[in-house]
Amino acid sequence: MKGAAALLAAVTLALAVAGPGAVPAQAAAGPPTAPLRPGAPRLDRDRANAIALLDPKLRRERARHPGSYGYATRQGGRWTVDLWTRAGKQIGQAYVDDATGAVTESWTGYQVAWTMARGYPGAFGRRVGALWVWLPLCALFLLPWLPVGRRRRPRLLHLDLLVLVGGTSAAFAAFSNGRIDLMVPILFPSLAYLLARLLWLGFRRAPGRPREPWRPLVPVTWLAVGLVFLVGFRVGLNVVDSNVIDVGHASVVGGDRLLDGHRLYGGFPKGLERGDTYGPVTYEAYAPFVAVLGAGGAPDDLAAAHAAAIAFDLLTLLGLFWLGRRIRGPATGVLLAWSWASFPFTLFVANTNANDGLVALLVTGALLAAARPALRGAAIAAAGLAKMAPLVLAPLFLRTPGRPWRRRDVAFYALGFALVAALALAPFTGDPLAIWRRTIGFQAGRDAPFSPWGLYGWPEAARTAVQAATVLLALALAVVPRRRDLGQVAALAAALLIALQLGAVYWFFPYLVWFVPPALTAIVLRFRPAERPAGAIAPPAAPSRPASARPPAPARAAARSRPRASAPSSG
Repeated sequence: MKGAAALLAAVTLALAVAGPGAVPAQAAAGPPTAPLRPGAPRLDRDRANAIALLDPKLRRERARHPGSYGYATRQGGRWTVDLWTRAGKQIGQAYVDDATGAVTESWTGYQVAWTMARGYPGAFGRRVGALWVWLPLCALFLLPWLPVGRRRRPRLLHLDLLVLVGGTSAAFAAFSNGRIDLMVPILFPSLAYLLARLLWLGFRRAPGRPREPWRPLVPVTWLAVGLVFLVGFRVGLNVVDSNVIDVGHASVVGGDRLLDGHRLYGGFPKGLERGDTYGPVTYEAYAPFVAVLGAGGAPDDLAAAHAAAIAFDLLTLLGLFWLGRRIRGPATGVLLAWSWASFPFTLFVANTNANDGLVALLVTGALLAAARPALRGAAIAAAGLAKMAPLVLAPLFLRTPGRPWRRRDVAFYALGFALVAALALAPFTGDPLAIWRRTIGFQAGRDAPFSPWGLYGWPEAARTAVQAATVLLALALAVVPRRRDLGQVAALAAALLIALQLGAVYWFFPYLVWFVPPALTAIVLRFRPAERPAGAIAPPAAPSRPASARPPAPARAAARSRPRASAPSSG
């Protein structure tokens, strides 16, 4: 662990070199388009097609596929030339500027179908990917834990945090530059490491009061003040410079259809046919925002999507603060809230106005309700029927942390789960299988290059084995470990969500926030607030009394039996 600081420097340097860079204020999700000029085009279809087919990338594809041909269409001041095989499969695409006759872009392989894999600046979250935003957030996330000064030494904890923020950020930098071939081998080993560490914390962490104190590098009051400014920055960036990706757009359309009484599953409009791939709770959660703000506006700037994303983000932050405060006091609450607000991918989700913040909020709610079986079951049902993946947590949350197995707790948990599930599914009783077909059924057969299974074509049997192992682990966690506290439950919940993602073909960065609240909770609860702030001068030792001045043994035993007053937290 002596190299933790060096590793941090290496990650920062890698991000600086490969990072997404500054993003223009008006960057769009698609490729740049030349303005439409009046009059006839300078090039005709044959000439544009001939220019595009001379591009080196398309020439290589034509050599691999004899008989392939190009077809050009004009869009504004640009020609789009698609390369097709005789069998009707598209294998290439190029853009030719009509004014200059130059090939401005050319794509082959998975980047033909997946425009999100091309690395267009600002396509996701606008300025959130700029180095001046991303790198300071990474530094702020690590700030309370940096091993600087006396009595601070690098630990395995620092490697955990570096992998959580550094490994994922390096993968995001590769994605932002269209290097999916680098993103996947960086990201998935990082997730596998986090899975192993969280399983270790879940099974090996001894229940009870942690022995190791947390001595922050800066006073907790400074973190609390900084948290206010950090939250203001996040909200302001969302309002001023963010975009609504298709996920948020679909959620708003679903909420609108729900309010109007229109068919939801299988009834989305043309161009957004697969917007019904989420659970009913997602659309029901968006319905109040649509009712107040409406569903009108440009698809990438819907007011209801902005409001929902901000609300989910702030409520999760408040939930984590309340969770930490209730368990260990205000200092732990501030640390959890700070960690959420400074983790760059939580801002990424908020600035893309995706619906994944709802999953994080509901998982946080389950942790908050850990001591109340009915509320715990209700939160897990809501999370599972929002994006289906959190259903894997249902067996783990059957038992109340800190208690032995009780039939009463299981009964109340099942009652809360069933009640919320019934209410959420009530509007869709006409065709209950439609939800399965349009959500899990669609996602199970989806192909994408953002995982080893899709990028490298790993065997389907191996992926099935990973998924089966995840299901078996989820079922086993209903009974083991026999003794568990909230920190262990949080660690195991995060591990399950990561294991589920490792077995998926389609993966994207907003999924990270699903497991961030329980992972942060598991890490933070390993420590207790220090008895005094870091760097404070220790009080002078009390003078020892002679043995003759000590009280008799019965009095000493009585004094030991009285509970000691707990020391105030460092915050």
